[in-house]
Amino acid sequence: MKLKPVLRFCGGLFDYDNAKQRQEELNALTADPKLWDDQEQAMRLTGEKNVLDEKIAFYEDLIADLQNSEEMVEMAEAENDEPMLADLFAHLESLKNDAKMHELEALLSGEMDAKDAYLEVHAGSGGTEAQDWAEMLLRMYSRWAEKHHYKLTYVEETEGEVAGLKSATVKISGHNAYGWLKGESGVHRLVRISPFDSNARRHTSFASINVYPVVDDSIHIEINPADLKMDTYRSSGAGGQHINKTESAVRITHIPSGVVVSCQTERSQFANRDQAMNMLKAKLYEIELRKKEAAAEQKWEDQGDNGWGYQIRSYVLQPYKMIKDLRTGAETSDDRGVLDGDIDMFLSAYLSQKAS
Repeated sequence: MKLKPVLRFCGGLFDYDNAKQRQEELNALTADPKLWDDQEQAMRLTGEKNVLDEKIAFYEDLIADLQNSEEMVEMAEAENDEPMLADLFAHLESLKNDAKMHELEALLSGEMDAKDAYLEVHAGSGGTEAQDWAEMLLRMYSRWAEKHHYKLTYVEETEGEVAGLKSATVKISGHNAYGWLKGESGVHRLVRISPFDSNARRHTSFASINVYPVVDDSIHIEINPADLKMDTYRSSGAGGQHINKTESAVRITHIPSGVVVSCQTERSQFANRDQAMNMLKAKLYEIELRKKEAAAEQKWEDQGDNGWGYQIRSYVLQPYKMIKDLRTGAETSDDRGVLDGDIDMFLSAYLSQKAS
């Protein structure tokens, strides 16, 4: 087994020698006590250092693991130890998948890809059936975030009358959260035997997902106060576990664009208003990003109605099991795994398609 000093990941080719040189430069720069005289520069350099440290550590651990595995394979072959060889090849396959994931992360080079993400889910038409599907989707993304060690915080949650959710917004915090999830925006379609139908008939339900990046103070977005309509209301839902039942909930409507954001998780109206304004800025910024991308691709499609319109993925649980992404063709019959958060194959396929 010949090991190459350069692995394909993190921006095409990861040049280890140059990366180590840059790491030494960043160590010296960030050790300078005067660095924080310029906080913007300090945050940029420390951010770069943290990401580079992670990439170098992954590369070094991978090389060490490969070298150790090579020696173990040679020993197992010499002793004709088939069970050990099987375990070693399974381990090598796992390393290969890890390297592939890091290579895909190299595709996350967009302006906002490294940022945290807001994820909204909205039930489509169909009443309780659609609202239950919306809650299933939110659970799927929550489990995905948990598996990848991202922090998930509830921002807004509006429960259905009988079951499920009418809508919910969560913030998913962690490196590249937006980059991984940005392709999930669109309409998700479910086909199943309804648990709410006494005649056990098959139903089709829809829910939409909208993902947009969390913007920080380094991005300036001007909003005219005259363009805003703010409403306050009591946090909704009886028994909701993630929200405060007070009169502090805030809803802000940006009149020119029609964008509406809500926040009801903070204890004070002022804190909810600040959070809602941050969400509004993020949404408006994401709209501009998508317009630029659409202009480059010479197309612009509105997500449209939460029904048969712009579907991105179909989840068929009856009469057969098949979950298929309608953009990339990626599909699997492992419905339980997907609904339990195993959606990396769909995220990876989308990133690969966008890069090709």
